[in-house]
Amino acid sequence: MNEIKSSPDQSPASPEEMNSALFANMVVQQTNMALMFLGQVPHPESGERVLDLEAAKMFIDTLEMLEAKTKGNLDKREETLLKRNLTALRMAFVEASSQKGQPAAKQEPASSSPSAAPAGGAAEEGVASGSSVPDAESRKKFSKKY
Repeated sequence: MNEIKSSPDQSPASPEEMNSALFANMVVQQTNMALMFLGQVPHPESGERVLDLEAAKMFIDTLEMLEAKTKGNLDKREETLLKRNLTALRMAFVEASSQKGQPAAKQEPASSSPSAAPAGGAAEEGVASGSSVPDAESRKKFSKKY
């Protein structure tokens, strides 16, 4: 039985309400995963903070794709949730990218992924100063501006 009731006095949730709740849940899950890989939230199993900019970028890119593909099809609450989460993640990504060169327990080496930092701004300067030109050229990938 797929009917959800929050109390005996309320009617079952409509398919649109169910989809809206599932959408919000998916956005929150993707956001939490990105935050975990940005070192903002401890890993649920180990309790340690992890910094993996490439993994975080994948979750941010997924939310950006979702934003582009659903443009014009979301209600105001869904659109606001997605925009606010993306803004917060972009800010956290830039912050984590700029701190990546500083010593910390579970961070990747500073030159491991020059393409993971967004183009422009302080984040690019922090990564560019810590990597050699041949290393940076050998790892060229697409770059995303946040």
